[in-house]
Amino acid sequence: MEIAPNHPLASSETFRKLANEHSQYAQRLDVLAHKPYLSEEEKLEEVRLKKLKLKLKDEINLLEHDFHRTHVA
Repeated sequence: MEIAPNHPLASSETFRKLANEHSQYAQRLDVLAHKPYLSEEEKLEEVRLKKLKLKLKDEINLLEHDFHRTHVA
């Protein structure tokens, strides 16, 4: 997940860590998606990475929501 330099949370260490992990999972999933065949182990890894990526996205959305709630209100 790319972070725009002007993103309000770009200076947050937690936000940057979550976004970096999300990007790493996305890159690995992209590698798996381009393979013509996945082993059973790779299929399990793919499912696990999708769940982890979604969990991170939820955490990022929560951080953004909290930020907007405290800074906009």
